[in-house]
This record gives sequence, C-alpha cells and structure tokens, in this order.
Amino acid sequence: MKAFGFLSFGHYSLSPAQPGPDATEMARIHIELAQAADEIGVNTASFRVHHFVPQASAPMPLLGAVAGSTKRIEVGTGVIDMRYENPLYLAEEVAALDQIAQGRIALGLSRGAPEAADKGWEAFGYQAEREDGSDLARTKWELFLDAIDGSAFAKAAPLGKQYPNMFQPGTPLPIFPHSPGLRERIYWGSGTHSSAEQTARDGVNLMSSTLVSEVDGPSLGEIQAEQIARYRAAWKAAGHGWTPRVSISRSIFPLVSAQDHELFGLESGSSDQVGHLPGVGASTFGRSYAAEPDQLIEQLKADPAIAAADTLLLTLPTGMGVDINARILENFATHVAPALGWQPNTEGPVTGYPID
Repeated sequence: MKAFGFLSFGHYSLSPAQPGPDATEMARIHIELAQAADEIGVNTASFRVHHFVPQASAPMPLLGAVAGSTKRIEVGTGVIDMRYENPLYLAEEVAALDQIAQGRIALGLSRGAPEAADKGWEAFGYQAEREDGSDLARTKWELFLDAIDGSAFAKAAPLGKQYPNMFQPGTPLPIFPHSPGLRERIYWGSGTHSSAEQTARDGVNLMSSTLVSEVDGPSLGEIQAEQIARYRAAWKAAGHGWTPRVSISRSIFPLVSAQDHELFGLESGSSDQVGHLPGVGASTFGRSYAAEPDQLIEQLKADPAIAAADTLLLTLPTGMGVDINARILENFATHVAPALGWQPNTEGPVTGYPID
C-alpha cells in the first residue's frame, strides 16, 4: 500500500428534526477534515457524488475549496455520474481544478450507482436508449477523454463574427484550459471484471467500486484482486506509456481507545455479504474491519485486494463530525498503515505500481 485516503459519503440532514449535520455543516466538516488529513500526511480526500438525494451533488466547489486550503493532499471523487454531465463543460471544470490543485487530483468518474430518482438524468436534459443509461455514460465518457486530451470540438468563426479576433477563421478549437497529463489523474469506477478491462483499454486509473457485481468468489477482496489482475493484464496489452494507479475502499476502524471500542466495536463481527441492487442485480458488499491495531494489521494483510492495490480509501462516517473522523485517520496512520507499507505524505501525489 503506497497511499491511503478517505472517502466520504457525505449524507446530511434535511431538517432540524433529523439527526446529523445539515448541508452547510457537512460542507464545513468536509473542508476541515481534509485539512486535518493533510496535516496527518494522508494522501487523498475523496467525496461521493449523488443527485436527487441529500449528499454532495456538485463536487467542484468543494474540491476547489479543499485544494485551496491544503498543501499536499489529493482531492477526488468516488464517483461523478457521467449520465448527468455535459462532458465538455466537465472537461473545462476538471482542467481548471487540476490547475488550482497543481496536479493534486484523483478524480473518479463512472456510469453511476443505483439512484433514488427514476432516470434522473432525463431531468437534466439527457436521453439514453438503455434502461440503466450506460450507453449515455459511455458516449459522454469518450467525449470527455477526447476533450481533456486536447481534441478540437469547434472551429473559429469568420473574423467579422469572431470576438475577440484571436484565431484564423476555421481554426480547430479545443476546450480551454488544457492541463497536460490530466488523463493520468483520472479514474474510472468499475464494478465488474469486464469494465475493469475496458478501463485499462481506455488508459485511465482504476477505482474498484465499494461493491462489485460478481458474486463468484468467497470474498470481496478475492473478487477485487481478480478484477485488478485483469485490469493490469489489459493495461500491459494496451501498451500505454505510463504506470497507472488502482484504488479500493474499505470501512476500517482501529480500536485504540475506550471510546473507539464504544463507537465501533460492534463492527468487528461484520462479514462480506451478497445482496441485490435494483438495476445491478446480485452484488458483493464488503465487510467492515474493526479491531485493535495488531489484529487489524493481520486482517488487512490477508485481504488480497489491499495487497494488489496501491491506494486504500477509508470510508468514513463523516456525519459524526471532524474530531471523530480525524481520530480514525490518525489512528490508522499511526498504528496500522506503516505496517502495510505506507509512509506519511510529505511531497504530494504518489505514482502507481509498475506493471510486470
């Protein structure tokens, strides 16, 4: 494990009658938690994105605020639902964010997870042929990649119509700004072996989902390890000229103090589960890890996906506030992560594992 970070689902309360922070308070928690993580030496601050539910939906303002108030930590998403996006406008936003963050982004995009809205992307003005919108997401994804790579999508107008007069008429125009090397900081969120292989062919990093659609393995870790192996083999076959990164997510709670035992001790008895998600079908959900550090280290070393990935994202209960979540990160950084090969982040983003 070369890097670790956190992934916040960011649920907030819709009314004072409900427990938990409201949207304004959750935004503050996210920024302050990222700042605390940056001081600890954590590598990545990542945020879940969903529409039509009380979670983060427009991540760029939050990511810009985090990037502008931290020094070394990467800012990212897990994941942006491409069905809802204008791919060229998103390419402009992401390039601008990459420049603000000085290359400190680890941005996850994907087809999107099951959602509360019925074809919610239609309300945003987009139509899909497939029931799950996967065709729409794929088309937009390909346009997005072309855009960040600098492809042209328009032509300069005649001089009599062009303002300001910056280009010769007919000049092919890409989107601006252009941030060189941006593709190397983009991830595709994959929940299947086949989509992981396609991710390699697309030439972007892999973000293995918090659940996977395969149910043919004894554990989430073993299924994801197979997914990662297929991704790396497909990457090697594609012959890309750089080394990618692979991230996975886990719920992990080091039990260091009496309060840790009180808050998270019951999680120690959890196990992987197979369930059914609408629009996805049978899926494997990962267990939570909760134990004292020595035991936790052995449990995590036995997880083959953690061994295969280079980045581990801890899914945090951010609704519990900054202090509790910063302590989870501090406990993991102090008592667990070094035994898995991690060192505090003192310089900025890491690179991937070499492809054998």
